[in-house]
Amino acid sequence: MDIAFIGQFAPLYIKALWLVLKLCFLGSLFSLIAGLFCAVVRYFNLPVLRQITGAYIELSRNTPLMIQLFFLYFGLSRIGVKFESWTCAVIGLSFLGGSYMAESFRGGLEAIGKAQIEAGLSIGLSYPQLVRYVIMPQALAVSIPSLGANVIFLLKETSVVSIVALADLMYVAKDLIGLYYKTNEALLMLVVAYLIVLLPISILLYIVERRIRFAGFGC
Repeated sequence: MDIAFIGQFAPLYIKALWLVLKLCFLGSLFSLIAGLFCAVVRYFNLPVLRQITGAYIELSRNTPLMIQLFFLYFGLSRIGVKFESWTCAVIGLSFLGGSYMAESFRGGLEAIGKAQIEAGLSIGLSYPQLVRYVIMPQALAVSIPSLGANVIFLLKETSVVSIVALADLMYVAKDLIGLYYKTNEALLMLVVAYLIVLLPISILLYIVERRIRFAGFGC
């Protein structure tokens, strides 16, 4: 194991790790927004929008992120629509993650018993108030474990954005292996970089899930 090599190129992994974190944050944020919108549309069975969101979810969940990125970066450029690599990566992650977030939110919404909705209406709550104070807090509490798993999933999926020329962790590792043939060192730094991010997130989500469970939410 070449320690000098690791020390020399570790800054490249730190820079790539920062890029991955920003991608994951933006992708997760837009995914949550899209997922919540789709889940609400399907839960309340809104006409037309339900069919559109259903088609989006099926298309997103049944096509790999790599294919989606190829379409955004190379396919759309053929018809004059050009996106930068960063924009393609954010759109791709958001498009993919939105469908998974939608299913997580849908599971949370469907866990709310009809008796609670009827009770809320019986005490004079308006429908917007019912959604705000009764349905959404419980649905979010139930959905948190699944939403957290989706965030980790999106973080792992950033490993394919190198196909649109973004210098993410996988891109750096492959580049160093191709230039210096230091496979063990490059892969070790790759694994360590992902562990540095994934382990704290996993622990944090576990703590949040336990707090919610012991607080009695979503029951």
